[in-house]
Amino acid sequence: MISTLTESKSITNSLSYFKEKYQRVRNQSLKLCEPLEKEDFVVQPIVDVSPPKWHLGHTTWFFEKMILEEHSSGYQVFHKDYNYVFNSYYESIGKRVLRTDRGNLTRPTTEEVYNYRAYVDEQLIGFLNATNELSSDLASLLELGLQHEQQHQELLLYDIKYILGNNPLFPAYIKEKPANTIESRNLAFLPIEAGNYSIGHHGDEFCFDNELGVHQVYLQDFEIGDRLITNGEYLEFIEAGGYQDFRFWYMEAWAWVQENKETAPMHWHQIDGEWHQYTFFGLQKLNLYEPVTHISQFEAAAFAQWRGMRLPTEFEWETACRIYESSIRANANFVEEENLCTQAAEKNHFQFYGDTWEWTNSAYLPYPYFKTETGAVGEYNGKFMINQMVLRGGSLATPKDHIRPTYRNFFHPNLKWHFTGIRLAKHV
Repeated sequence: MISTLTESKSITNSLSYFKEKYQRVRNQSLKLCEPLEKEDFVVQPIVDVSPPKWHLGHTTWFFEKMILEEHSSGYQVFHKDYNYVFNSYYESIGKRVLRTDRGNLTRPTTEEVYNYRAYVDEQLIGFLNATNELSSDLASLLELGLQHEQQHQELLLYDIKYILGNNPLFPAYIKEKPANTIESRNLAFLPIEAGNYSIGHHGDEFCFDNELGVHQVYLQDFEIGDRLITNGEYLEFIEAGGYQDFRFWYMEAWAWVQENKETAPMHWHQIDGEWHQYTFFGLQKLNLYEPVTHISQFEAAAFAQWRGMRLPTEFEWETACRIYESSIRANANFVEEENLCTQAAEKNHFQFYGDTWEWTNSAYLPYPYFKTETGAVGEYNGKFMINQMVLRGGSLATPKDHIRPTYRNFFHPNLKWHFTGIRLAKHV
């Protein structure tokens, strides 16, 4: 798991809230796996991709290890080896299966992992039913576990698409693609005046610790694109020889292009002179109006350079989002919409939320006053604050109640198997 995870405040200590949300979130993970065949659950094509059954086991292990073992009197672990099998990167908790070896775990079987989930769910709900009142610390830990599972649901969709998209038969995850005949409007730019702007999370609702530390940032006058860059616009970059011209690329990025023979976004295939894209609905002709996705930060920055512009900083993105996107849910393409593909920008919809995570030109670094928590939760976040770049806004695989203007996702700049896209910015 690379995405952000940390302990923070919870908005409520309500038992009814946690009972409802626990069952809803846990059921969503199972729903995402319903279209899979049993053979799909074990595959790990590359190190970045974890087998689907490992996600199901790891998210279950979190509730068992962090909550039931610590807080439920007399709790009996489901299997003594599962702490070793499903621990991801927590050094303080003990040894673990190496990330590269998760695909070798033909045992436990998928059926056993489902039994594990059922057992822990029964125990956790029983624990909540027997509890009269939640402490603020336990409520925060429960909320963290649910947020953690929602992050893995997004990773699960990344990994399912990579697994099926690298099967030579290009099998579909879902058989029928929803109709999408909307054409994107012409790209325009939204102005932001120079000044001091407040950055970071405000309020008492849940957030991760990398969002904390409200501080002022001075921004010069700039403009930011009013929508995401489309497949058609990115295709122009390809056809103009963008992957063959070193002038648009960072030195490290240019070496990456040459070493990996990069020529297009992930899942793009040129067949008989025509571009196709592997989607959750199988191999489809490229829709020129949908936002481009499966782009590395290297490619996003090169495209921006080719257009004579740049990527926004994460501070510019957050400021623009607060000013121009009045509602997180208004027209946003989140996982609940079940589109499972990017959507062309409609009128007055700026796409700051949903569709694709947006690469910024900001390194993933701590905000002022950042503090690493003690214990295992302290391993969630701070130790990843090097050699990674910040992304903002969520994607088509993000749950709508999981995102906010201050949410900071982060990945290495060469990665592109996740749902990532481009928004341009420029000086004025």
